[in-house]
Amino acid sequence: MPSIAPSKIIKYTNCRLVRAGAIVRDDLWVRGGRIVNPEPVFFDEQVQADATVDCSDALICPGFIDIQINGGFGYDFSSDVGKLEEAVSTVAKGVLATGVTSFCPTVVTSPCSVYHEVLPKLKRTPGGKEGAGILGIHLEGPFINPEKKGAHPLECIQKVEGINKIHNIYGDLGNVALVTIAPELPGALEVIRHLTSQGIKVSVGHSKGNLEEGEAAVNHGASFITHLFNAMLPFHHRDPGLVGLLTSQFIPRPVHYGIIADGIHTHPAALRIAHRTHPKGLVLVTDAMAAMGLGEGHHCIGQMQVLVEGRQAQVVGTNTLAGSIATMDDCVRHFIKEAGVTVVEGIEAASLHPAQVMGVTHSKGTLDFGTDADFLLLCDKGPLRVLNTFIAGECVAGPSLTPHTIKTPRVVLAK
Repeated sequence: MPSIAPSKIIKYTNCRLVRAGAIVRDDLWVRGGRIVNPEPVFFDEQVQADATVDCSDALICPGFIDIQINGGFGYDFSSDVGKLEEAVSTVAKGVLATGVTSFCPTVVTSPCSVYHEVLPKLKRTPGGKEGAGILGIHLEGPFINPEKKGAHPLECIQKVEGINKIHNIYGDLGNVALVTIAPELPGALEVIRHLTSQGIKVSVGHSKGNLEEGEAAVNHGASFITHLFNAMLPFHHRDPGLVGLLTSQFIPRPVHYGIIADGIHTHPAALRIAHRTHPKGLVLVTDAMAAMGLGEGHHCIGQMQVLVEGRQAQVVGTNTLAGSIATMDDCVRHFIKEAGVTVVEGIEAASLHPAQVMGVTHSKGTLDFGTDADFLLLCDKGPLRVLNTFIAGECVAGPSLTPHTIKTPRVVLAK
């Protein structure tokens, strides 16, 4: 797209917008990297758009947000410590074509030295042509239940033992946005309350916790469930476990929950059950690891070696799943098809809902006026397909779009 001054107004026309839970036919106006309300621009400022872009009836939606991604394209955030800048740059750039405009690089259970080296370097960034923005780090472990460790190394799992232990293990928490912890661990509730008081979101997961322990965690500030159904007790009619949080009457607010909709981690029936039980809480996550974008072969996730065969990644020598190789647009398509949800519901699970979890709906996750112009042009004729990805109003992935510059005077109303 040719360069247009940041103060200029671009109008995207001949399009449909995902807005307020529906698809509406309307134009999208962008100025200074934000979505603007055209009415005051036209009537108060008495100006019109500087340029228009014909979207050829594309669907425009908010950019996708992935709050659990371990790496991709050959890189792992927890093990490629010596080339972390290269890893982040490669993943941030690579996910643009999949519709992801913001993400939380996820660091799995690791030695203490890894946290102290990695956490200060994974800084929040706004995103742009160089890659998707970083909303903050997701720490998945090491304060998890060893019996539900999944692809986390047993020798690195830690007991909680108080707030000081958390700070000693992690070191600098300034770049951390989300922490996964097993709520049943002694001392976990105190830590959950402390972390949330510092503005850090807390998720429950990798846990043998029962429903009461999950409810206690939420009552102390937890607001998310890490990859529902995976690495937790299965639903039981006498003790539904953490899954029961979806319908609990003893928590102050409904929780959100992550789902890996890759066709491997979660059966379509489980997707449908979760969605129909609590549709507004479902958050699509990729849980992608280094093999995303590469395919079969040997890879790693944190300290663990992984073998990818077909679409399935497993810890070498076991049948334990070790993240996924799915991209976010894959997950959205799979969710729409297998759960029988609408396109809007599929999109909101990858945009609005994760923005709600992270507390950034004032700037991300919607096409509301005043929010960041992070949006996608999609083809919804057939399986959903990402055509173009925009961050702050700039096309960062997809074929170039040529705006038509308005040649009439910008002043449209007599003063």
